[in-house]
Amino acid sequence: MSRKEALNKLRDVLLIRREALKKALDGDLSMLQSLSQDGGDVMDAAMDTAQDEISSQLVEVESRELTQIEEALNRIREGHYGECEVCEKPIPLARLQAVPYAISCIECARKQEKISPRIMGEHLS
Repeated sequence: MSRKEALNKLRDVLLIRREALKKALDGDLSMLQSLSQDGGDVMDAAMDTAQDEISSQLVEVESRELTQIEEALNRIREGHYGECEVCEKPIPLARLQAVPYAISCIECARKQEKISPRIMGEHLS
């Protein structure tokens, strides 16, 4: 299979995942909105709060992934999908198959990970 064919298949994967995330987010948001605090004991309230927090975190993760997918689909439309945004070399297909919305090759991602903790530490000081 050519790289172009593989990238087209990955586009289809991104489109399917985007729709699944949209449906999940619609369900999660409607579930969060429909929850009501109608009394109950302290344990019920604590369990509801814990469940709300877990649901909220899941919505945040899914929203972040949806944004990354939308950005990948934009790169496809612009003709830059599969190119590392740092070194501009092609991102290996194995990496894109594992993370279809990857914006950098493994080497550049590792370099960025080494830099990021230092930057975060500087902001915390």
